[in-house]
Amino acid sequence: MSDIIAETERLRLRNWRDEDIDPFMQYLNTPKVTRWLGGVQSLEKFLEAVERIRGYDRDFGHTFWIVERKSDNALLGFCGLKRVNAPQPKLTGAYEIGWRLREDVWGQGYAREAATAAMDLAFKHHKAPFVVALTVQGNEPSLGLMKRLGMTHKPELDFHDPNYGEELNPTIVYRIEAKDWKTDA
Repeated sequence: MSDIIAETERLRLRNWRDEDIDPFMQYLNTPKVTRWLGGVQSLEKFLEAVERIRGYDRDFGHTFWIVERKSDNALLGFCGLKRVNAPQPKLTGAYEIGWRLREDVWGQGYAREAATAAMDLAFKHHKAPFVVALTVQGNEPSLGLMKRLGMTHKPELDFHDPNYGEELNPTIVYRIEAKDWKTDA
């Protein structure tokens, strides 16, 4: 199986490698990057998360893939698909898109480029009937990207996640149906 899952004009979405751990911890486990994700993680917790991410790929054929810039092979973050495992029964097992990019590349269109590739995979390859994205109020960059991808807020699906404190609740749910997806979103 190829290491590269998808390519865009500037990016590769690829499988995780052991050598990704150190740069990920350095660039993506910072207070600003993890502000809306529960904060900086210990190496132990991060390695547990990486094992879950690898498990998604093994169990479902998709995961949060590494986002790598083609021009210099720099690890920019991750983006991809998983199955919802949050405490919202109406969403359990649904396709969820997620992303996390390092701070020094914010605002350069990489998140949208990677997310568009992931959405294409969700709808064209995995035949997802719909895709959801989860965030919290205040995370304006992610909310903006969800809207630019053509997703709409579904307040009836918002929920309280007991794994996070009040400042990270409620979880806000955006959704897009396969029939509404346009690659040039």
